[in-house]
Amino acid sequence: MADPTPVIDDLRAESDELDLMVAESSPEQWALPTPAPGWTVAHQIAHLAWTDRSALLAVTDTGAFQALVEKALAALDSFVDEGAEEGAALPPADLLAAWRTGRTALDEALRAAPPGARFPWYGPPMSVASMATARLMETWAHAGDVAEALGVVRTPTDRLRHVARLGVRTRDFAYGVHGLTPPADEFRVELTAPSGALWAYGPEDAPQRVTGPALDFCLLVTQRAHRADLALTAVGPDADRWLDLAQAFAGPPGPGRPPRHHDNPPEDRGSPPEHHGNPPKPHGRPSQEAGR
Repeated sequence: MADPTPVIDDLRAESDELDLMVAESSPEQWALPTPAPGWTVAHQIAHLAWTDRSALLAVTDTGAFQALVEKALAALDSFVDEGAEEGAALPPADLLAAWRTGRTALDEALRAAPPGARFPWYGPPMSVASMATARLMETWAHAGDVAEALGVVRTPTDRLRHVARLGVRTRDFAYGVHGLTPPADEFRVELTAPSGALWAYGPEDAPQRVTGPALDFCLLVTQRAHRADLALTAVGPDADRWLDLAQAFAGPPGPGRPPRHHDNPPEDRGSPPEHHGNPPKPHGRPSQEAGR
């Protein structure tokens, strides 16, 4: 069984990076709109804080978590927004403190969990590594929304390997939420990491292939960019179809975002910008790693 410590460490680093982004922001900046319709910077942080608290309950108090699930099932179309609204109504300093407290408690609980532990969630139960990976993926995606609102240009890191791996592992899940049967054969996925390393998944001789920058792939599977704006290449009709369906988050298919209008096609540009266009609003259930 793989040691979950590296992904927990990377989740902490991803959260700390976002913390630095907002810690010195003015009240006016906390109220800036983000690309998610109706959500300010405060809503984004409140959503992360709310989901961290949910994850903490799943790890430490299954009875309380089950009560939360039942409440969510009674308001599937609104409970995510309601959680964000509640937190966003707090003064920024109080919201920041609550987010810090919650994510620190979750970090400690994940590190203390026994080997092989699995926790209930809004879908299939999750392992420690799965929970940390899902939280990292969502933290990175929402940090991008915050960065765009604040005019911050982020530097991608190799922590994206967790998001990329999750995007690959959720292939069949993405087909399923579209009501489609996934292909029987694995695809080959080859991604260039921010460091220049090659991340490869699937059989080397697979005829269906996806290649490109890891950043672009992560933007695609978190629906923070339109495929037309990304330098991803698909070989084979099944791989091509997957790039139109891919999502690494739980819940129904998101609306995605429209393509940007630019003069240069993706293959002619250099490193892709961290964000493009208008990202989708968060979806009906907190993110989870499907199928693991």
